[in-house]
Amino acid sequence: MELLTFKRGVHPPHGKYLTENKAIEDLSPNQLLVFPMAQHIGAPAECLVKKGDRVLVGQKIGQASGFISANIHSSVSGTVKDVKPVLTAGGTKSLAVIVENDGQYEEIEMPKPKPYAEMSKEEIVALVKEAGVVGMGGATFPTNVKLAPPPDKKIDAIILNGAECEPYLTCDHRLMLEETNMIVEGLQIILHMFPDAKGYIGIEDNKKDAIQKLKEATKDISNIEVKALKTKYPQGAEKQLIYSVMKREVPSGKLPADVGCIVQNVNTVREVYNAVVNGRPTISRVVTVTGEAVKEPKNLRVRLGMTFKELVDACGGFKEDPVKVISGGPMMGMSISTLDIPVVKGASGILCLTAKQAVLPEESSCIRCGKCVEACPMFLVPSAIDSLGRRKEFEEFEAQNGMDCIECGSCTFVCPAKRHLIQSIRTSKKTVLANKRKK
Repeated sequence: MELLTFKRGVHPPHGKYLTENKAIEDLSPNQLLVFPMAQHIGAPAECLVKKGDRVLVGQKIGQASGFISANIHSSVSGTVKDVKPVLTAGGTKSLAVIVENDGQYEEIEMPKPKPYAEMSKEEIVALVKEAGVVGMGGATFPTNVKLAPPPDKKIDAIILNGAECEPYLTCDHRLMLEETNMIVEGLQIILHMFPDAKGYIGIEDNKKDAIQKLKEATKDISNIEVKALKTKYPQGAEKQLIYSVMKREVPSGKLPADVGCIVQNVNTVREVYNAVVNGRPTISRVVTVTGEAVKEPKNLRVRLGMTFKELVDACGGFKEDPVKVISGGPMMGMSISTLDIPVVKGASGILCLTAKQAVLPEESSCIRCGKCVEACPMFLVPSAIDSLGRRKEFEEFEAQNGMDCIECGSCTFVCPAKRHLIQSIRTSKKTVLANKRKK
């Protein structure tokens, strides 16, 4: 079997053995659930409820407030106890609706849509938008926007990202094994929208069971092909996945649609299926709770709004105190200071690291070895743009394509001088964007 891949990249220890064979378990929430209005890239949703209101499962409590925005729905029935800013995994505060769960799970009426084969592209996009579907792999870009590229963009490839290249995380892997048919039909829905396109499902070869399961499920579907990918990080990054599968390069400043592609995470496509076939909004997700500090690592299906603490408690708590807890995976995840933060649409994992794993080495001077250049999948010179950012030379930082950095962390992983490259570059990118907003 030919394994497809991209240029450069790294091979971090995958750590997936902790949960890759753990079937998804359903976890019921406790009393209070927290629903931030910012669970996606773009403008936060506009809150539609107030303290004292009763809400139902599936009820829209946040209305998309711009072109790049997404609806928010309650995952339980109960009473709104408060509407106030709360801390999120990104370290910022977001206005949130706090709902006291009444345990009844009374649902609003959710009419089942007509068969998608009878729907227009616009009708499908409207259902996906109403359901609040966003990129569930962590990017959280509103899916309805992705599915409506400008008319001049001729889409001929719909690529499903089943790579799950981030170490430790296995939620996508388990979904591909346990909800195969939903994922395949979700892809067929998108292919119905783009009749001239072909579907590709890219899966890293450390998930041979998922490759086999998807091949079996698609063997009689002529316009869908499963592609085995070399296990290498960041294989699941959008531009790298497009190159691996299609051998097309997305130019700097351009989008996948500019090279005829739309890329969707397998979990996202499952939510597209749920919205279009069942008429149900995004109110739950699978989260991998893992790491050597966790007593019993698991893959949990949870309702949005539950706290990270509930999920860790469901895994037996800690067998030793974690030195670092990360929302997401070790390469691109964000360190968090408390477990009292809510599960949102992009929360793919909770990684709890021991003191042995979470050692942060002291930086030393760059030794000009070039290892970061060899590793960078975006063909940047990380050591150079890192230095420019630290010297606050932001115009030159941009000129050297610093804004093209996908923040994968490959440079930091290979640096023998232990330079905190990705942290520095990420800060510089944020500063550049903030300066542009001021202007």
